[in-house]
Amino acid sequence: MSKEKLWGGRFTKSTDSFTDHFHSSISFDKRMYKQDITGSVAHAAMLGKQGIIPMEDSILIQKTLKEILADIEAGKVSFDEKAEDIHMNVESILISRIGDVGKRLHTGRSRNDQVALDIRMYLKEEMDNISSLLAELIEVLNNIAKENVNVIMPGYTHLQNAQPVTLAHHVLAYVEMFKRDISRLKDTYKRTNVMPLGSGALAATTYPLDRIYVMEQLGFDSITLDSMDGVSDRDFAVEFLADCSLIMMHLSRFCEEIVIWSSRQYAFIELDDAYSTGSSIMPQKKNPDMAELIRGKTGRVYGELFALLTVMKGLPLAYNKDMQEDKEGVFDAIDTLKMCLPVFTNMVKTMKVNKENMYSAAKRGFMNATDAADWLVKQGMPFRSAHEVIGKLVLYCIEKDKALEELTLEEYKAVSPVFTEDVYEAISLEKCVNARTVDGGPSEKYIRGLIDINEQYIKDIKTTAEVEK
Repeated sequence: MSKEKLWGGRFTKSTDSFTDHFHSSISFDKRMYKQDITGSVAHAAMLGKQGIIPMEDSILIQKTLKEILADIEAGKVSFDEKAEDIHMNVESILISRIGDVGKRLHTGRSRNDQVALDIRMYLKEEMDNISSLLAELIEVLNNIAKENVNVIMPGYTHLQNAQPVTLAHHVLAYVEMFKRDISRLKDTYKRTNVMPLGSGALAATTYPLDRIYVMEQLGFDSITLDSMDGVSDRDFAVEFLADCSLIMMHLSRFCEEIVIWSSRQYAFIELDDAYSTGSSIMPQKKNPDMAELIRGKTGRVYGELFALLTVMKGLPLAYNKDMQEDKEGVFDAIDTLKMCLPVFTNMVKTMKVNKENMYSAAKRGFMNATDAADWLVKQGMPFRSAHEVIGKLVLYCIEKDKALEELTLEEYKAVSPVFTEDVYEAISLEKCVNARTVDGGPSEKYIRGLIDINEQYIKDIKTTAEVEK
């Protein structure tokens, strides 16, 4: 047994072959090979520096680990399920190449703090990748807003006609959501950027490790301050999955609107053929399947969040094998999100906006009713009285199948003598939109300013990314 497993000295009987398969995580954690080897190189360098192992052994271990990394990336290495995970696979390969010297690598560490290190390093890299994809989406949406500053469309509450807005105003609402998503990822990054190596299995080690040296070599900001927490903490993974869930929620909300907008009843947009599908039986169909798939995959990412929360909720300190279940969910959420973001970005980038249909829809449904009431308030009428007057006019319009702007002045005066010709200008859609000059509103002046703010935001994101490279 001891010849088969690096931990097998205490055992006299081999594990069952099905147990090996059940216990193994190499099928999914092999993607962390780079992080595992990078962490091991830093650990070996520290062991040599501290005199814990001979310096010549440290140098040989580092050199061989880097060769193994190159061989993995060249497709020259096959992983063994019996070696259980990426950590034991790398160590077994190392020992096969340099013999007993390779057995010194694991001095002063456990797989518990090793895996905690690897997943943190992996997530840091993926958070940067996802933030870059979000920045690309924000840039596309900001450009759509710039091209549609004056495109008036209906604004909705309860999916009922509410007040006129612009397509720019509507799209920039999602820009704010995605900016918050990047901000959340940055916050999560800070709490992930804490190095656990040196925690050992749970109670650190008697070897004189230099954790700060390893921290600096691996680009972490700080070290974990309690070894039990260092190996058992997965808060950062839960937080990351929550971030992913919110990103997917925002994508899903927009996808829901794309599905609605592309329907024949709305016809606000037409999706490019590259991001649509047809029907196997109905030749006229052009289905928004990409938007629907993203909407559907949102539930999948939610599931990964709740799965990890459930795994962690009953675990005593410190490490438990249950925690092996963290990685598949995290990896799946990453893969799902990184697949959805580019598809969504290109889908909205290539969609055609039917400006006339949006404007026509905004003219229906009395969307200027609030502006008519506000006009009465500006003439000195209390808002509640103005609300009642306009409500009566809307009811009259419904009965006569008219819009507010189609009523004669006599019809207005029949409800209230306060009305004058000026009311017609006040309730024009263009006036309704551009009179809302309050910060955050749909007026052209404010929206153009917000677009400029977002352009600077995008430049700052790109500059930061270049500096970090």
